[in-house]
Amino acid sequence: MGTKAMEAFVVNETPVFMNKPPPHVFKLMSLPSMIIKLTLGLLWCIIHLAISLLSLCSHLIFNLECSLISSGLLWKYRNLQLGRLKYLAIVVDSREAKNTVKINQLLYWLKTLGVKYVCLYDIDGVLKKLFAPGMNGSRDNNPGDYLDASANIKALDCCQKQMTIECISGSDGKEGIAKAANLLCSSYLNGDSYTQEYVKSEENVKSEENVENEPVFTETDMASALKSIGCAGPEPDLLLVYGPARCHLGFPTWRLRYTEIMHMGPLKSMKYGAIVKAFHNYSKKHQNYGK
Repeated sequence: MGTKAMEAFVVNETPVFMNKPPPHVFKLMSLPSMIIKLTLGLLWCIIHLAISLLSLCSHLIFNLECSLISSGLLWKYRNLQLGRLKYLAIVVDSREAKNTVKINQLLYWLKTLGVKYVCLYDIDGVLKKLFAPGMNGSRDNNPGDYLDASANIKALDCCQKQMTIECISGSDGKEGIAKAANLLCSSYLNGDSYTQEYVKSEENVKSEENVENEPVFTETDMASALKSIGCAGPEPDLLLVYGPARCHLGFPTWRLRYTEIMHMGPLKSMKYGAIVKAFHNYSKKHQNYGK
């Protein structure tokens, strides 16, 4: 290609490239698009503000109601019917379980309300370590490992006169069911099975040459195995959860078949009126199944 031809090609192509905008330059939004975007943003802010105001009002009303209940001004909360509440479970987040002042205060409130049996649970076993010296009737050789051990012992001695306390942890949950399953398996293989009956599978019935029995592990067998390894216990009628999560935090599920679960919020903000209200609401509930 000659020089003149090259110059002519460049002259013809230059306007084409000059008319194209650079890749980093964006077109301006049209007026309708801007209006729609601003409207949606304003609507989101209004909804967010409304939800925040409703949450704040609900929180204020709850605190006011708890204060009125604690002062005894609400008559319907004065006479609690705790006949159905035979066993109460308290689940505490492990990070909050180290607050022994709140735990002791909670136990004292439960004792004054007439609770007879309480199970304390946290997944890391903090409560077990804190209250084991007082529950065993003796102190550990190194009381500095516990948070305010003398206060724990005093509180437990006061509560144990009218209330039975049980402390469990996450080791009584998944590890407990695994140990129970191993016990059932080993007992079956050794010939001392917990099961009372065996059934034949359809394939074994059809095949006369290879007849094998399959074990049937019932709920009673599992309960016996859990009792043998020390992980059995009564089923709570009511479970109060203190912590940020709205779940049972690993509490043994085989003890929660018919349990009513209520979330109480963080332990640091617990209120006497909230406990009374939870007991009152539980007394008004009706179960159409189970117990």
